Amino acid sequence: MEKSSETEFTPAIVGFLCNWCTYAAADLAGSSKLELPPSFTVIRVMCSSRIDHNLLLSTYFKGADGILVAGCHPGDCHYGEGNYYARRRFALLKKVMETLDIDPERLQLSWVSASEGKRYAEVVGEFTEKIKQLGPNPIKNNTRF
Repeated sequence: MEKSSETEFTPAIVGFLCNWCTYAAADLAGSSKLELPPSFTVIRVMCSSRIDHNLLLSTYFKGADGILVAGCHPGDCHYGEGNYYARRRFALLKKVMETLDIDPERLQLSWVSASEGKRYAEVVGEFTEKIKQLGPNPIKNNTRF
């Protein structure tokens, strides 16, 4: 049996998940035994609006191949209008990434409610496949998430 000289790229993806909705959906997906990529690292945040854009950029610069920000559906935020603020910041961050010559497709914003465990698994799976197609982070250092 021959060994393949090429190994399959496994992307390091970091997910910043809203405590009230998306983190609960991730828990539901796990308890429902839905298939989730093992290279996906979850960071629980109280609200998607509380994620500083510098944190997302530094996560990328430290080696993440992709970053997923996920929160409550618009209008369902436990803090009122948090996800509207997150959506505005996200649009601005994509422009900053373009300015820095970083592929903005490596950053994704999704809305997933607490009861959508299956949707969470689909979002994570589709994003992982997209990052696999984009390939490794071109500025990745030896840091691994």
